Amino acid sequence: MYDSTTTRVVRGVLIGIGIAAALIFFLFPIYWIVLASFKTKLEVSSPTPLHLFQFTPNLDNYAVVLGLKKQGPMAAGSPGDFMGRLVNSIIIAGASTFLSVLFGTLTAYAMARFRIPGKSDILFYILSSRMLPPVVIIIPIFIMFTALGLAQSYVGLTIMYTVINIPFVVWMMKGFFDEIPHEYEDAAMLDGYPRVQAFFKVTLPNAWPGIAATAVFCVIVAWNEYVFAFILNSKAAVSTVPTFIAANFQGTAGINWGPIAAMATLFVLPVFIFTFLVRNHLLRGVTFGAVRR
Repeated sequence: MYDSTTTRVVRGVLIGIGIAAALIFFLFPIYWIVLASFKTKLEVSSPTPLHLFQFTPNLDNYAVVLGLKKQGPMAAGSPGDFMGRLVNSIIIAGASTFLSVLFGTLTAYAMARFRIPGKSDILFYILSSRMLPPVVIIIPIFIMFTALGLAQSYVGLTIMYTVINIPFVVWMMKGFFDEIPHEYEDAAMLDGYPRVQAFFKVTLPNAWPGIAATAVFCVIVAWNEYVFAFILNSKAAVSTVPTFIAANFQGTAGINWGPIAAMATLFVLPVFIFTFLVRNHLLRGVTFGAVRR
């Protein structure tokens, strides 16, 4: 009894230490970025460890980013242009996530419920489209988008991110639909509902947790993507935040860590808010499988 209790206590302590170490390791960069956004340039670049904890917070970096205060020109436009790039990111990421989840969910439902010849090969082909890194296909994509007039536009990058995310949505949502008993739909159709109504009234409400979890991942992919945004949307008016931050990384007097940290903090907030709003569905989605026949 004593040995068993001691073993459990030691195991619990070791697990707690491991979790604490992992949290520190993963959260410290976020902690540093957020704190750096409230520091002066001297405090950010200071090698003194005390500046990690002891400094005088100020909003000068946010004032520069929002265009309320001048601190020299930025490479991709005036400092206040950041908010325009943030709006561009919200429009493109939001539209592409909606479209990819819509088309991917309908495709996944068909794959999960119907007998389709060559279904396994089709699913593998859908997945294989995600195997190539962007740098391999960026040249033909750029040529095609330029010829179609989709480069330097919201539509072009939205289509690109939709195509990138659809394979992920199909594979994720197929697993979720497989976990929902088809007997629910059969019972609804026996009551007189056509399959379309059975899908929207019975299956889709049960799939919302999976849709929320999938949408979060799609938003993150579209939100952080840089290569396609840099090549296809280099025009300042339609560029996104990642390319804007990269273009303004180097200032006239060195690296402007303060404004960059402020931009990074503001850039993370929309995704954080979206994830927070769907947190209940997200928790259910990542642990999906509790529904049983």
